[in-house]
Amino acid sequence: MTLPGGKAPAIWRARKYTGPERRRTKRWRPRPLRVLLVLLIVAAIGYGAAVVWLITQETRIVFQAGRTLATGRPVFPYEQVDLPRADGARQFAWVMRRTASDDGPWVLFLHGNAATIASKVNIAHYTELRALGLNVLAPEYRGFGGLDGSPTEAVLEADARAAYDYLHVTRRIAPDRIIVYGWSLGGAVAVNLAAQTEEAAVILEGAPAAVVDIGQLRHPFFPIRLIMRNPFNSIGKIERIGSPMLFLHGIDDAVVPISEGRRLFAAARGDKTFVEVRGGHVSASEEDGERFYGAIRQFLKLPVVENGEVQ
Repeated sequence: MTLPGGKAPAIWRARKYTGPERRRTKRWRPRPLRVLLVLLIVAAIGYGAAVVWLITQETRIVFQAGRTLATGRPVFPYEQVDLPRADGARQFAWVMRRTASDDGPWVLFLHGNAATIASKVNIAHYTELRALGLNVLAPEYRGFGGLDGSPTEAVLEADARAAYDYLHVTRRIAPDRIIVYGWSLGGAVAVNLAAQTEEAAVILEGAPAAVVDIGQLRHPFFPIRLIMRNPFNSIGKIERIGSPMLFLHGIDDAVVPISEGRRLFAAARGDKTFVEVRGGHVSASEEDGERFYGAIRQFLKLPVVENGEVQ
């Protein structure tokens, strides 16, 4: 088609709309690789922060110390004594004799974490052990019960040794009259002590094979075995104990699973006995007390004592 004068008609085309953004800068579109890299960096920072938190909080998580001495006290006569130490650190213990003399066997009772020697569950233990005809020495750890210091595996081991030396050296109790008793974390302390000393017997209640292994089970995505400073690896020490051993463990223990107790038992050598009792980590000695303390009486070959008289 031609217009008059022989001119071709003009063809009008609409200009492509670019918009203000497209005119000035290119629109940003996320790139999958870049997004993935950012997410990995954020995850690594978060993971590293969690590891650092576990490292800095280990003392609080493992020991749960720092509390003052509980208000509970035994209803029977007891004496609080300061334990002599070469390093001059203050450490005290409760002496609970069955009679007015030091005669008879002595239980060196090592309590667990999140407790003191004055905790209700520990006093219940002392009461029943005395009822069996046993004397009891219960030392406090540094960092617990208002004592100065920060608890570590080495600190608790030294405190347990100071208590043993008090019985053996200061009170002149022969090793064949000393029974090392450890409950919960105190079981790990007891294993370490008994592996280095002489004693008549060892009793372990709710004792872990290795605290570091329990930590790894609870935090499977973190390198607990590499970062833990207080592993309490009892399973690597228990074979050095030469005295008879009694293992007591609650079948419903959710803190230290009974499988851990059995693993420790399997690693022990010599004369050993494993007794399952009803109850959990704290309640077993009360919930199944007859079987619990009956097993101790049978293990130590103790006579039955009723109303203060041997039957």
